[in-house]
Amino acid sequence: MVRVDGKGNGSLVEIRDLDKKYYRGGEEIDVLRGLNLDVAKGEFVAFMGPSGSGKTTLLNLIGGLDSPSSGSVRIAGEEISALKSRKLAAWRARHIGFIFQMYNLIPVLTAYQNVQLPLLLTKLSKAERRKHVEGALELVGLSDRMHHYPRQLSGGQEQRAAIARAIVADPTILLCDEPTGDLDRASGDEILNIISRLSKEFEKTVFLVTHDPVAAKRASTILHLDKGTLLERTSDGPFVSQGEDAAR
Repeated sequence: MVRVDGKGNGSLVEIRDLDKKYYRGGEEIDVLRGLNLDVAKGEFVAFMGPSGSGKTTLLNLIGGLDSPSSGSVRIAGEEISALKSRKLAAWRARHIGFIFQMYNLIPVLTAYQNVQLPLLLTKLSKAERRKHVEGALELVGLSDRMHHYPRQLSGGQEQRAAIARAIVADPTILLCDEPTGDLDRASGDEILNIISRLSKEFEKTVFLVTHDPVAAKRASTILHLDKGTLLERTSDGPFVSQGEDAAR
């Protein structure tokens, strides 16, 4: 069992005996095997590991984009791995914000309009939506670019707009899949500063998938996936497997 509970907030994410298998050409591929993980509210966790080790698969399972072959994923007391598709979509809209390597902004919409998209299916009034959108854009330092289209923004500005879109509905968890992978170091540092602030000041629970050790060091805990098994490192020491004493 790996526990990430540096802030003493109690477990928000509880993963038990998680297995994920894929089938390719009749061959069974074990992506995740018997994974157990507890993460408290407000923690910033980085997942590292070689390509194919299951990092993005684990992120998708936490976000309810995929379902486990066996085991359970419980978030804030909700067994999301047991939810039906409609309830799962509603749960995801309330609790999960996604930040990807590619910004996935709609080119014919302004930054403001892109950020507003997740709110259009809510019961918020136009004035309430505006307040949420402007607040999110201000937090990421993009208030002066809210009426610009993606083609008029730099890569770093596009990713900041994508972060604003991810947080505009005030999610519980942020899932970040290589969010700096397409950026230069300076722009990437700006993005990591924002993500770190969201964890520290706003107590968002952050999961970051990255190949970049510099980015990973921004996290409070680094977890390494190797052949579907979870290892932990909280400093520059060696990784520790779940079979050993991996509790913080």
